[in-house]
Amino acid sequence: MQSHPDSAHSGSRRVAIAQIASPDDETPQERIERVEELLRRLEHVDLVTLPELWSAGYFAFDRYAERAESLDGPTVRMAQRVARHLSSEVHLGSIVERGADGQLHNTAVLVDASGRVVQTYRKIHVFGYQSQESQLLTPGHSLSVAAAALGATASTTCYDLRFPGLWQELSARGAETAIVPAAWPAARREHWRLLTQARAVEHQLWVIATNACGSQAGVELGGFSRVVDPSGRVVAECGDGEEVLIVDVDPAQVGTVRAEFPVIDDRLGIDDYRALSD
Repeated sequence: MQSHPDSAHSGSRRVAIAQIASPDDETPQERIERVEELLRRLEHVDLVTLPELWSAGYFAFDRYAERAESLDGPTVRMAQRVARHLSSEVHLGSIVERGADGQLHNTAVLVDASGRVVQTYRKIHVFGYQSQESQLLTPGHSLSVAAAALGATASTTCYDLRFPGLWQELSARGAETAIVPAAWPAARREHWRLLTQARAVEHQLWVIATNACGSQAGVELGGFSRVVDPSGRVVAECGDGEEVLIVDVDPAQVGTVRAEFPVIDDRLGIDDYRALSD
């Protein structure tokens, strides 16, 4: 377990980034039990984050239907237990959610310290390159910014990093922190590094990016989960294996950076750019 108390002071919040592997020979229930045991050992944290589809396994496409769960299913219930045990928020990454209409979604969930679900986000940009996600899962159609330990907090998921319009809308809605669970492959790790920093710089917000690691269905996951501050500086970063990274984050830094370099004040809205003449 690594600790980076880089920005610690009286107003800081302690974040635990759990970079988790989802090996093919481990069942979701075994993995949920293993991760719960790991997280319960944490102390004095305000937020715990996990990767995208870590319990189901992102690349277990042929198992999505059987591993789908509701918002009161085993992964969410585990996150609620951990949240209450630690008195900490838990962003459980995402699950394969089966909606009331039977459709499947890649759904991120944020649980508060009392165990209450305070935010859900169904991934909008489902991935289709060397992936069956876009064939199996239905995209979401809504965005959310919720009051949380790190200020006004948004969720985006993995491939969403590549779509600046989504991020501009979250910024326009007041987001000060973006939590990004991912199952980003090692083959495109440099894109991961570039885009997490670019989004932080563009919108002057904290990016808490939690990637999967290890191998799934013959695909090496990229690891290198990271925390990027509102100026684009990488405060802390994991390696390529399983670990829990502890980082102190100062939510007030968003206001400081935006006041010192007020680029957001000069930004036009998406419709304003579209209206420009050619």
